[in-house]
Amino acid sequence: MARYRGPKSKVARRFRDPIFGPDKVLERKNYGPGQHGNSRRRGKQSEYAVQLAEKQKAKYTYGILERQFRKMFEKASSIKGITGENLLQLCEGRLDNTVYRLGIAPTRRAARQFVNHRHITVNDEIVSIPSYEMKPGDVIAVRERSKSLEAITESVHGTNRSYPWLEFDKSSLKGKFLSVPTREDIPENIKEQLIVELYSK
Repeated sequence: MARYRGPKSKVARRFRDPIFGPDKVLERKNYGPGQHGNSRRRGKQSEYAVQLAEKQKAKYTYGILERQFRKMFEKASSIKGITGENLLQLCEGRLDNTVYRLGIAPTRRAARQFVNHRHITVNDEIVSIPSYEMKPGDVIAVRERSKSLEAITESVHGTNRSYPWLEFDKSSLKGKFLSVPTREDIPENIKEQLIVELYSK
């Protein structure tokens, strides 16, 4: 399965949640896509269907493919603590997600491109792997020669995101991964326990 590059509003409407960020289409049409999307005669979903939909929602949100997501779940299961929370913490700790959270990129998709194109450094070393796992104390920065890129400067100055596990200096375009986020701090509307139940079958 290739990474999804289709209409984002269509996916957001399927889950009735702006998983890719503010969505004007979803605001106008807060129901599923398609001919029967607004029908009130929607059958009750099976337990499996609900669990599968939640997993798909998480994968779309973070832009992670199935094979990689499964490996992350296996790692989350082996870590001490609550598996579902561990899974979301691993998703949040990815470099591409961190670049997005800091406001360096307007979307996670753009963040992946910035990382792939070698615009980002971690601890003064260029890292071009979006799935790179951040550790507390890691310093993330925009590469010196990339600081004038319009896409980056527009995102930084047009964003006021703030999260307790991150700090960011807009003037130097440098941030820090302070700690692993708690579940309460992660804003995503994901029912991670449903994903755990699905993979545990």
